[in-house]
Amino acid sequence: MDLLEVSKGVGERLAEREVSRASYMSRFLRKRVSVTPYLFLLPALVIYLTFLVYPAIYSLYLSLTEWDGLSPQKKFVGLQNYISLWGDPVFRLALRNNVIWTVVTLLVPTIGGLALAVALNQPLRGRNLFRAVFYAPGVLPLVAVASIWGWIYNPNFGFINEMLRHIGLGSLAHGWLADYDTALPATLVTAIWQGIGLPMMFYLAGLQVIPQEQYEAAAIDGANAWQRFWHITLPWLSQTHVIVITLAVISSFRVFDLIYAMTYGGPGQTTQVLATWMYFNTFQYYHAGYGSAIAWVIAAISLLVTIPYIRLMARSQQE
Repeated sequence: MDLLEVSKGVGERLAEREVSRASYMSRFLRKRVSVTPYLFLLPALVIYLTFLVYPAIYSLYLSLTEWDGLSPQKKFVGLQNYISLWGDPVFRLALRNNVIWTVVTLLVPTIGGLALAVALNQPLRGRNLFRAVFYAPGVLPLVAVASIWGWIYNPNFGFINEMLRHIGLGSLAHGWLADYDTALPATLVTAIWQGIGLPMMFYLAGLQVIPQEQYEAAAIDGANAWQRFWHITLPWLSQTHVIVITLAVISSFRVFDLIYAMTYGGPGQTTQVLATWMYFNTFQYYHAGYGSAIAWVIAAISLLVTIPYIRLMARSQQE
């Protein structure tokens, strides 16, 4: 073997070593790069676990205990809090009110928002102003909305009673929020006024993407306005329906501020809903375990109602 062959073999081995080293460094760098996204996600994950997951798990644990929220001792009672719920007449009343609230605040703002969106999607003069007017209540804090409508319903100087007196119907003027028969409907009117703008904006956004050629073709084929709405507009807005319905159901079971600020659950527990009854039990009656059980009932109902709509939306996106 001459010197040339020896040097050639040494060179090949050195080259193989460099290739191996380069391959190792490449794998190492790829591993380092793959870790980078997780490092960026870590702060958000810590916040999520600290302020969402841990409180949820702790609340579930509390729902299985008898605790006043102050003493260091917690008595484990298993499912007794959940069993006691169904014997609680105020809980049953709050659940009934929540169902009424869900149905009304789902149907009226959804149908009304769709009607407003269709009307304000037409080339009308001042339509942008009307869009802003109908949407504005939705961005107001609920406490501010409650204060505004508290003045409107005021039995002494409220707008409704003053209007009734001016048109000769003063006998109908009364304390709307203090009457057992009108307290819940009065708060529902407030919720509809405050909540109709968001569905309207969702439907307006959905209407913007419908191809106008489809309406023109349908009109040429002799379809009237109702047929075009039924066979073109509604199918195109199917995903928007799912979003609007899901948000409406979730918000209806989370309603708290409006009722707490307007009626405080009264008169005589008439306007109690699950969220307010949970609050009173936890922070006023010092039944933290019982209040946590109500919170988990709210969460379970919300999931059971919204999951079908979410699955429907996912299926429609796949199609």
